[in-house]
Amino acid sequence: MASPGGPKAPRTIREFSLIAELHRRYGSGNSSIIRGIGDDTAIVRPSSGSWSLLTTDLLTEGIHFDRRTASFSDIGYRATVANLSDIAAMGGTPQYLLIALAVPRQGTGAQVHQLYRGVMAACRPHGVRLIGGDTSASKGGWFLSLALVGAVAPHRALQRKGAKAGDLLYVTGTLGDSSIGLTLLNEAGSRRRGKHAALSHAHKQFLIRRHLHPTARVKEGRWLSAGRLATAAIDLSDGLSGDLRHLCDESRVGAEVDLSALPLSQACWAYAQSRRLNPIAVALAGGEDYELLFTIAPRNQARLEREATRQGFRITNIGTIRSARLGMRARSSKTGSRPLPVTSYEHFR
Repeated sequence: MASPGGPKAPRTIREFSLIAELHRRYGSGNSSIIRGIGDDTAIVRPSSGSWSLLTTDLLTEGIHFDRRTASFSDIGYRATVANLSDIAAMGGTPQYLLIALAVPRQGTGAQVHQLYRGVMAACRPHGVRLIGGDTSASKGGWFLSLALVGAVAPHRALQRKGAKAGDLLYVTGTLGDSSIGLTLLNEAGSRRRGKHAALSHAHKQFLIRRHLHPTARVKEGRWLSAGRLATAAIDLSDGLSGDLRHLCDESRVGAEVDLSALPLSQACWAYAQSRRLNPIAVALAGGEDYELLFTIAPRNQARLEREATRQGFRITNIGTIRSARLGMRARSSKTGSRPLPVTSYEHFR
């Protein structure tokens, strides 16, 4: 891990002993890692004949996470899933991780280790290895930047472009749970007590877990890529309406979403009922579900659904790709077809 110039490390942390401890705990390698933590850069042996996938995310305290509602382990876990989900959306296999961390003066070594434990808990099911990064002091809050390296077979990478009019629109899992979980955490943190119908403990825990410990759909992405099933794909980090717009813009197409088909968990329905909200609106706007949104040619529908059932993947057909001139539309039995508003989160807006 490099050591740039700048502010001194926090008094409660000794930088180089911390790096050595992180290397000892989390820096185990394998035959593809020639040199991991401990040098100016890592050295890896790329998979023969594969394409490399590179992604990074920056998380800022107060913007992406709140330490009043998430533990350091939760923060590390969610940050890692955000990167794993990017690789999943390309149909790739995640391999190597680098972490850059800025720690405020009041930060402790125990907190750093908790964060890393969360990171490695998310990495472990996918065999991802930590190979380096950087540490620094911070005059503000905590800053966490992760860079993930993955691989995909040549010409098999899923992209946002590639959808064509007539393709069917699918999504994995259920929608809206993560944003509700965050709302519940914020309410608990501020001790607000609204006059709402009771929500069961099981539903609350499910929704909170969906926010703090989301699932990266790596297996689903690799399946779609290996079988040449998807024509385009994107992960749902900003919300269905916003991420669908990204896919449509890149593919130069429009889309029509069947609102009655959106997959919602029982907990999402229960929450919406308790707050007298429209669950469909929650599903369209809610972000950080990290499900995959993808398109397929109609001729592959029977094969897709047959294989998904066999492998235990939950997928739902939620609409159809249309020509670009029709834009993005939503269809329901009550309102017919109307423009689909983009209600997802957007930085700087």
